This record gives sequence, structure tokens and C-alpha cells, in this order.
Amino acid sequence: MPLLCIFTGHRALPRDLNPLRAALRTEMERLAERGYTDFACGGAMGFDLLAAELTLELRELRPEVRLLMILPCPHQEARYAAEDRRRYAEVLARADLVRYTSDRYYRGCMLTRDRALAASADFCLCWLLRSDSGTGYTVRQAALRGVPVLNLARQLSE
Repeated sequence: MPLLCIFTGHRALPRDLNPLRAALRTEMERLAERGYTDFACGGAMGFDLLAAELTLELRELRPEVRLLMILPCPHQEARYAAEDRRRYAEVLARADLVRYTSDRYYRGCMLTRDRALAASADFCLCWLLRSDSGTGYTVRQAALRGVPVLNLARQLSE
């Protein structure tokens, strides 16, 4: 059974993305070395899209790596800025799997997606700054299952 790392993080990212991008890439490579082949995210702007793009880069070096997009509903990107919609479409077109947890938007569909991600995780790599958020909820759900969590925000602030 493939090992699965999930990504969850905030939309707001640091101005200088280089340290975060480097740390995320390093941790993903470490996980791949440990046998993780599946990497999943929920498709939100910010950290999710960054992690998805880096997964696609890793897949070029390691063909066994798969990008799984676990999304809350179709057209999640409708209110994204034009550049983010373009990036989102490119990621979805190149993903190995695209799965929706609902066929339509409803209040709470994002939390359903977050629970689905946490329920399948073997590891959680996150960018968590505030626990009172969807990211915080996903991390708590994973931790309740005993899933190891690495918070890159904490790691980069040390």
C-alpha cells in the first residue's frame, strides 16, 4: 500500500517564498526517500498550490511519485485571481488523480475535504500559523489519528 503525505496550509505565504519552497522541497525529498509515493492536497490557493507544483517537479525526478488532488467541489477556483486559476488548471491537468468530495458547493464542503485528506494520511506536511483555521482543523484531524505532523512555519521560525 502506498504511503501518503498530505499537504495543508494557509493561503497567505511569506513575501520571500524561497526559504519555504526550499524547506518544502527538502522534506518532500526526504519523504520520497522513506517510501512515500503519494502526495495529496486540497487545491486551495497559497500553500496547497505551491505543494502541488513541487510534487509535479518531484515526479519528474521520481516517476513513482503521484499527485492526488482531493477537492471539495467542482469550480473551487471560480473566485481565484486569474494567475491562480491558470496555475490551478495546470496542476489539475497534470495530477494523477482528481477526486471531489462533493458534486456541488455547500457550507461545510471544505471541512468535508479536510476530513477526507486527514483520514487517508500517513504524514502531514503543513504551513500552520493559526490553529483557528481550516488548516488547523485538518492538522487536528490528522493528529487525532496519530499521523505525524511537520509544521514548516514552526521549522522556519526557529
